Parts: sequence; structure tokens; C-alpha cells
Amino acid sequence: MNQLIKVDVKNNQQVLSARDLYNGLEIAQRFSRWVDKNFEMFEENIDYVPCTSSTQQNQYGGTKEIDDYTITISMAKELAMMVRNDNGKRYRKYFLKLEEKWNDPQEVVKRGYEILQDENIQLKLENKKLKPKATYFDKIMASKSLMITTTIAKDYGMSAQAFNNLLKKLKIQYKLGGIWYLYSKYQENGWVSSSTRIIDNKPRIITKWTQKGRAGLYKLLKAHDIVPMIEKLDVKTVTIGG
Repeated sequence: MNQLIKVDVKNNQQVLSARDLYNGLEIAQRFSRWVDKNFEMFEENIDYVPCTSSTQQNQYGGTKEIDDYTITISMAKELAMMVRNDNGKRYRKYFLKLEEKWNDPQEVVKRGYEILQDENIQLKLENKKLKPKATYFDKIMASKSLMITTTIAKDYGMSAQAFNNLLKKLKIQYKLGGIWYLYSKYQENGWVSSSTRIIDNKPRIITKWTQKGRAGLYKLLKAHDIVPMIEKLDVKTVTIGG
């Protein structure tokens, strides 16, 4: 079927420009008067929605925005019926064929399948946005190795010194004799593992974080809106995409 007028699909409904129909029907009166005379029997936001369209302003290619309406196929069919000439009959028949094809069971099933595909794609995108948060915590729980403060600090985009000072500010640890110690409420949680090494002929205590401690820090810091860099990137991606 040859296209008589441009018809789009929005919100699972066939719609077109009232201006395009007005021009196709070759209405003699002004567009605004045609609208005032014929739109009273239709409901705004159900049969039609006000909008604008572009038109050429001069021979040099300039354009300007003019008033228009997005109307349903059903409304367009009735408007065509009101025009008692060959154009009105031709457009009415065209809209009837479009409605017949739109309501064909095969077309209904096809549209339903496309909607399901779109919903599945959207669900996958949403799951992908959520995945980095779960991945970071899952990585913590899956690992059994001990970690130095520098490594954990990098997850948060900080230096070891800045990260240690942050934990001090949050009353998680304190420094004594050049060594960091957990406050008593965290000491028995199995968050750290300490060992003694001889460096420059002097014994030195080396403290590393267990994965349980890393997970504990994650929860405590998140309660203060401090999250790993991977989750910060995820929030920015959602904002841009939204």
C-alpha cells in the first residue's frame, strides 16, 4: 500500500500531523478556523495533543515553528469524512486500510512480541546498571587474600594516608606509636591480621585487612555515603542515561 500521508506510532498508537491532513485534504479555510470548527467534538489528550511543526519561512531555506496537533487515526478518519470531496473519500479509505492492517491478528502478535523484546532489553540495561554495585561486594566475599590499606584506598580513589585519616575521623581506628589499631568495638570482628617483620634490624608490625574487614569497611563507609569508585561511575552513567 502506497503511503498517502506520514503516519507514526507513539505509545502503541497510530498518529499523524493535523497540518499534514489539512494540507492533503486541501482545505480552503485557514488552519486555525478549521481546527476551531472541527475539533470541538474530540477530546484533547485523548484524540489529539497540541504540538508544533516546522515550515519553510522563505526561499532561502529558513524555517519557523507553527501550531500543530498530533491526532489519532480514528480522529483523522472522521475529519476526512467531514470533507465532502474526492480527497476526503480517498483519505478516509486510506485510514480504514491502515486500521484494518493495524488490527490484523498477526500484526497484533508482532507488536506484542516487539514490546516484549523492548522490555527485555530495558530490563537487561537496568540489570547492567546495577551490576557494578553487586560485583564489588561479590569480589570482596569471593577473595580470601589479605589486603594492605593502600589497595583498599585505591578502590575509593584515595591515598593510603587519606584513607587512614578517614577511618580515624569515623572512629574506626586510631594511631599509637606509628601503628594503626582498631577501636575496641571492631577488634574482635576479625577485620585485620597482624604479623611481625624485621626491617632494618628492627621488628615492625605489619597490619593487613581481611576480606571480612574490607566488607565491614564497605558497609560502614556506605552508611556515610562514601562508596567505591566503581559505584560512583555507575551513578554518573545512570544520571546521563536518564
